[in-house]
Amino acid sequence: MATAAVALWQPREEGLREICGLLEQHISPNSDQCGIWQQLQHYSQFPDFNNYLAFILAHAEGKSVEIRQAAGLLLKNNLRATFSSLSPSHQQYIKSELLPCLGATDRTIRFTAGTVISVLVLLGRLIGWPELLQALVRCLDSNDLNHMEGAMDAICKICEDIPEELDVDVPGLSERPINILMPRLLQFFQSPHAVLRKLSLGSVNQFIVVMPTALFMSMDQYLQGLFVLAHDSSADVRKLVCAAFVQLIEVRPSFLEPHLRNVIEYILQVSKDPDDEVALEACEFWSAYCDANLPSDGLREFLPRLIPVLLSNMAYADDDESLVDAEEDESFPDRDQDLKPRFHSSRLHGSEDGEEVDDDTVNVWNLRKCSAAGLDILSNVYGDEILPTLMPLIQQKLSTTNDSAWKEREAAVLAIGAIAEGCINGLYPHLPEAVCILLQIIAFLIPLLDDKFPLIRSITCWTLSRFSKYIIQGIDDQNGSEQFDKVLIGLLRRILDTNKRVQEAACSAFATLEEEAAEELVPHLEVILQHLLCAYSKYQRRNLRIVYDAIGTLADAVGGELNQPKYLDILMPPLISKWQQLSNSDKDLFPLLECFTSIAQALGPGFSQFAEPVFQRCINLIQIQQLAKVDHVAAGVQYDREFIICSLDLLSGLAEGLGSGIESLVAQSNLRELLLQCCMDGGVDIRQSAFALLGDLARVCPVHLHPRLQEFLDAAAKQLHSSAVKEAVSVANNACWAIGELTVKVRQEISPIVLAVISCLVPILQNAEGLNKSLIENSAITLGRLGWVCPELVAPHMEHFMQSWCTALCMIRDDFEKEDAFRGLCAMVRAIPLGAVSSLAYLCKAIASWHEIRSEDLNNEVCEVLNGYKQMLANGGWEQCMATLEPSVLHRLSRYQV
Repeated sequence: MATAAVALWQPREEGLREICGLLEQHISPNSDQCGIWQQLQHYSQFPDFNNYLAFILAHAEGKSVEIRQAAGLLLKNNLRATFSSLSPSHQQYIKSELLPCLGATDRTIRFTAGTVISVLVLLGRLIGWPELLQALVRCLDSNDLNHMEGAMDAICKICEDIPEELDVDVPGLSERPINILMPRLLQFFQSPHAVLRKLSLGSVNQFIVVMPTALFMSMDQYLQGLFVLAHDSSADVRKLVCAAFVQLIEVRPSFLEPHLRNVIEYILQVSKDPDDEVALEACEFWSAYCDANLPSDGLREFLPRLIPVLLSNMAYADDDESLVDAEEDESFPDRDQDLKPRFHSSRLHGSEDGEEVDDDTVNVWNLRKCSAAGLDILSNVYGDEILPTLMPLIQQKLSTTNDSAWKEREAAVLAIGAIAEGCINGLYPHLPEAVCILLQIIAFLIPLLDDKFPLIRSITCWTLSRFSKYIIQGIDDQNGSEQFDKVLIGLLRRILDTNKRVQEAACSAFATLEEEAAEELVPHLEVILQHLLCAYSKYQRRNLRIVYDAIGTLADAVGGELNQPKYLDILMPPLISKWQQLSNSDKDLFPLLECFTSIAQALGPGFSQFAEPVFQRCINLIQIQQLAKVDHVAAGVQYDREFIICSLDLLSGLAEGLGSGIESLVAQSNLRELLLQCCMDGGVDIRQSAFALLGDLARVCPVHLHPRLQEFLDAAAKQLHSSAVKEAVSVANNACWAIGELTVKVRQEISPIVLAVISCLVPILQNAEGLNKSLIENSAITLGRLGWVCPELVAPHMEHFMQSWCTALCMIRDDFEKEDAFRGLCAMVRAIPLGAVSSLAYLCKAIASWHEIRSEDLNNEVCEVLNGYKQMLANGGWEQCMATLEPSVLHRLSRYQV
């Protein structure tokens, strides 16, 4: 039936001509792309449009390869969107046209067909296309290079996208596809054609992580194949060999252990391969080896040969794009491509155990950076052991003063920064005069801040930042204090460098120093602000973002010390001026909003003089974006949720800084309605920031939440369902925290949702392993607060959660939130003492987790609970329980008179 349908369909000449004409315009750089795309979308509505595309790819011999390729790529995209709605006959026609393309004479046609085939397998699986495997095997066994290459390319793409699909039972086949293909793939390792060696090795490598039985049973043959290909004439093949060894050492190191010395020897050689991409892949091995927790002895003997290779690789390559960038001084205007993507992290309440976005994720990873990362991790594993090999090489490179050797000097400074953390102890050798090597290193680096080469100035800034922690640790010593002053002034001087690359490095390094120095910055506040605001006036857009970060970090570091007129007169006027200049659709508002958030939190009530226009702007931004989401024409801007997130976070900063002083602003606004919308928004990061603000407002002005209280509570409770927790743990965390904050403010009004919330919190506490630490802590605190306010509702259920709850309470640091949770514990035990008897040992451990209960009332309550159980279990049960506890727990319990 399907074959008949295939035979019946034929394209109309007119249709072919029109579509080919459109595709020709589509690939022309000077055409109206938008108009052509709309026409192509119009054609997509015809049921057989994809048949035309398949026909053009397979048969349009008179047309250019580019037109046929464009047809194939458009077909691929269309199939992704519409495959399931295509009629079976059209699906079958497309498949039948693709298979002969595997052996097409033109490589572009073969490879385009392979791309479409892999998408079809992804969408319809092998079970829906039994002819495919037969066709692939026929091509592989054909001895015709075009057919073998076409089939191998398709297989490689399938392996990249859905390797697991080849390791399933397919009706009609006596064995799994991978069992049929694996022997052939391994055989192609010996092909005289480099492209087949590359494709076969690339295909097999995709199975290292999933490790099907077919590869497991062929591991010896695979490893022997890798050793044969290790010195292949093709750089692409050598790169894949290195990638295989890196993956094996990461996920299956036991397979390599018998061959480890030979593998290390090989990787050491190719870490200096003339092809940079091969060397880069090889250098990934060293970090992977250290991360795999293999015995450090296995690599130790190779260090004297490995370290010089890594150091050599750390010099800038002649074609490194940074060399071009480094020529640009501040007179060069920023280009649009210079503005890296920015990532705003939504507000999170609780333990900071999330990963920060690394700025380098948007930079190009290359041999230089990979080698530096390798040296960094080696220094963390081997510490001082690497110094006897490394330091003479560094000193040798630094001693070359001629201009032509500047890249060597720069690499040496990079190396010092790379080992800063791992080798810090070795930088304090036991010299007779007890001179601190760290001071010598800093003293050596400071003059390099004025080097004539911008990239030496910039790397010196970074290297100094790597020593920030140790510079601050030594600040109590007179020499250390002088050194800190020199580093601080040196970096401030470079912040005003004329070179944009140096500006960026200096500003980032200074932000790192600020984080470590904290209150040590206070005596220098005026000079710091003068330099940062001078930079603010001269920097272009790209580096301006880093100044905002440095100002925000400064505010976080010194807090209320910033709240003095002489500092505010320097800091605020330029920021407010910029705030007023930027339109509501200007993305340069994002870093400014973040900066204001830190300043508002630092100044506290001192920010009140600036608060009203900032608050109102945030409200306007949220309103405009909520309108833009449904009607961007009426809003006058395109929808961008980052405006909402940054505005919500700044409002949180205002609530935290102003405290109850924000109440009049909230009262005169429609924030409550806007916030409720945000709490129910489809965007995870919007909800995350919205619930953070809900909790902050609950703390300082709960009265203004009252009219919509139950809706806020319902929205927050929904985030705690198991499916919602899996989808967005950070939203669940903030919602949980907000419920706890509302509970202690609205008291009995929380009762309608208490049981619903408890039914969600208990599974979180009982399945805590692998969950976000902050969510577990907030769940324990909120559960305690609910028990404190509504013990009559919570206590009847406590035998179901007491053990896991007490375990979580042990993790929480001493503070007022922990006090609230224990007030709940005491209230529930008073309500139903028998409910916790079976968990008494856990309860005792939770109480012993306190270093000190500062609240006298709570301390007395805890004493009463323990003594109550001691009396209740007077027949030996108390002593029996105490015998199960560790001496340290018993010692801490003794302070409660039991």
